[in-house]
Amino acid sequence: MRGCICGPDLSVISLRIVKKGDAEIEGVTDGDRPRRLGPKRANYIRKVFALRKKDDVRKYVIHREIKRKDKTFFKAPRI
Repeated sequence: MRGCICGPDLSVISLRIVKKGDAEIEGVTDGDRPRRLGPKRANYIRKVFALRKKDDVRKYVIHREIKRKDKTFFKAPRI
């Protein structure tokens, strides 16, 4: 730990955006990134999408698209 000192010998600086200013930061705040991972448990899916207990939560599972050289497939968590 070196407090607020940033030198050329540091390899990683971890930051968190707390407050957005007037201008956009290129590559950070100028684009919209969807959630990569969604909730796994059925109760959390119901909570996020405001579903009732009798609604089918399998329709609301977030699928990720994986592109390989020759084919495209989707991954999703088990519920």
